[in-house]
Amino acid sequence: MTSSHYRYLVVGASVAADAAVKALRDEDAEGSIGVVGEELTGPVYRPALSKDLWLNPETTIDEQRLGGLEESGAEVHLGVRAVSVDTEGHTVTCDDGSVLGYDKLLVATGGRPRQLAEVPAGERVVYYRTLADYEHLRALVADKPRVAVVGGGYIGTEVAAALVQQGCTVTLVHPGEVLGGHVYPPSIARTVEDAFTEAGVTVRGSTSVTGAETYDAGVRLRLDDGTALEVDVVVLGLGIEPASDFLPDTVETASDGGVRVGTDLRTTAPDVWAAGDVAEYPDRLLGLRRVEHVDNAEHMGEVAGRVMAGADETYDYTPMFWSDLFDHWYEAVGTMDASLETVVDERGGNAVVVYYLDDDAVRGVLLWDCDGGIEEAKALLAEQGRPDPESLHGRIG
Repeated sequence: MTSSHYRYLVVGASVAADAAVKALRDEDAEGSIGVVGEELTGPVYRPALSKDLWLNPETTIDEQRLGGLEESGAEVHLGVRAVSVDTEGHTVTCDDGSVLGYDKLLVATGGRPRQLAEVPAGERVVYYRTLADYEHLRALVADKPRVAVVGGGYIGTEVAAALVQQGCTVTLVHPGEVLGGHVYPPSIARTVEDAFTEAGVTVRGSTSVTGAETYDAGVRLRLDDGTALEVDVVVLGLGIEPASDFLPDTVETASDGGVRVGTDLRTTAPDVWAAGDVAEYPDRLLGLRRVEHVDNAEHMGEVAGRVMAGADETYDYTPMFWSDLFDHWYEAVGTMDASLETVVDERGGNAVVVYYLDDDAVRGVLLWDCDGGIEEAKALLAEQGRPDPESLHGRIG
């Protein structure tokens, strides 16, 4: 017995879901659309949660809310989590007991923050991901407290930069020798760490968290060097795990939980597609990959919606991503991995172009403090074969 039945059912009220629903409605003016979202809020422009909402006083939460679900007339179920899918019966069972039927299903659940078993989430321990997390952290840091940020990746660095600019006393704990050393070549990694220390952040490199105790209004973090860090608030940004645990074996997943799709974004189950952070797809330039950035979510969601509505289309877009760290910024495409061979091309001033190469080709391009160059970078990634590294100097910019 189903509670409701939809021509199109979207699981996940994400950026990808919002883009998909807009495209669905553009292609099919009449088909019923249902959306199930685990969070209590509808889709928001997630990059603002670690960037503009902290750094630009004129930015508001309402500006970050995406309106595709409302505009489409979709029936939206928020604060509801899908717990199982019957791909043969075409139904989704939710944690509120409802059973939703579908003709076509889109999995756009994104991911959940990766957590440390030794550090349980709590009132003052925040695994940072959602709008609710932003609002909670905003309240916690109103008095400019001592904050420990755990994680030296994309979210950890952005949150640490945001909080120290709010007047908080920030310690950033990460396992690398130099902040960003796992993604940047040494010269840029040193620039990044210097920017944080000059801004007042205490950077604790080569350090991991082994436990935490919450007491009164504070938290004691235990570190692997035997010391403890006494703070008021802990924020953890350790990446995400794809939210695919509710899917049956008929939907093939990768070892990390990413939902495998083809170029048309179909999964291995009939009438089931996937898009956004949760989807592992064959990029036309870079091969099989899963991308956790908003540019990918927007474009992939849009294509998924059109294909579900009957369009003959494939996903052939290679996404870019970006970040802002104090006075520095970057845009990038492809793989940023410092274990690859890197060619560092200083372009004058602070501008640097970094090329990442494996044995076969250029796999990524970083545009550090550069204006433009993304399309040139994509064109380079599309070239066959591995270029002479010296020939890359001056190639972009």
